[in-house]
Amino acid sequence: MIEIDALTRVYGTTAVVDNVSLTVPRGEICVVVGTSGSGKTTLLRMINRLVEPSSGSVRIGGEDTRGFVAYQLRRRIGYVIQGNGLFPHHTVGQNIATVPSLLNWDKARIRARVDELLTLFQLDPEDYRDRMPRQLSGGQQQRIGVARALAAEPEILLMDEPFGALDPVIRSKAQADLLAIQRRFGTTIMLVTHDMTEAMALGTRIAVMDAGKLLQYAPPAEIISRPATVFVDALIGSGDRPFRMLALQKVRDHVEPGAAAGLPIDEEASLREAYAECLWSGRDAVPVVRDGALVGRITLARLTALAARPQ
Repeated sequence: MIEIDALTRVYGTTAVVDNVSLTVPRGEICVVVGTSGSGKTTLLRMINRLVEPSSGSVRIGGEDTRGFVAYQLRRRIGYVIQGNGLFPHHTVGQNIATVPSLLNWDKARIRARVDELLTLFQLDPEDYRDRMPRQLSGGQQQRIGVARALAAEPEILLMDEPFGALDPVIRSKAQADLLAIQRRFGTTIMLVTHDMTEAMALGTRIAVMDAGKLLQYAPPAEIISRPATVFVDALIGSGDRPFRMLALQKVRDHVEPGAAAGLPIDEEASLREAYAECLWSGRDAVPVVRDGALVGRITLARLTALAARPQ
């Protein structure tokens, strides 16, 4: 668990982060979102003390981070930046092994961990372990950056605009990979982005910042349905509100018995995808499949009701 208590960072006379308090429960994903200059990156960097707070405190697992030697604290926390930050003169395997090597893991354990993570990211260890970063695509480099951050089995992963430089298709895959890995390891993640769509897709809770202040901290559905300020409302976009609500849920949770004509949709698709399919095809319902087998249908009427603001 990450507990941030009245955290403030002042440069000159400006409070870049101004009295921010929030708690990230263990195993959840907190996404910090806001415009450029809102203080979100500074907030993230104060957690691993790359930036020292002017006042306030950060506790991890109940322990104040000021009680740790800074470099030892950072070795316990995974950190991923935009553009991945791989060492260009190190191989893929050496990059992933950076923190385990600093922690004096033995060579056999390091190699096993490197191969485990490469396999997890669907990169054949025999093919990729000895490549140089320049021999990888942008998406592959980003996966190696995340693998490096996870190598020493940290309980916390900090991510600063990790997918900002990726094209939309690769970015979507990288987001899905992150969610799958987070579910597997139960890692507590704090991720910074300026993209509200990404925040909604990844966040268990979303922290909205502006001019150094925390405006709202809540689950995505609450942010959408009950924005705390005009700024939060504008960030969501009034025209996108129903679609953002539908994007939060899966078809599998709203399948009805019965059949429907036309091409099916997988039960793991979002309700937003199902709604788009109904509108595009002009159908009142679409069949739903699991592993190719029919399990029911999802109706346009049901989707329209679910897109309405919760009462």
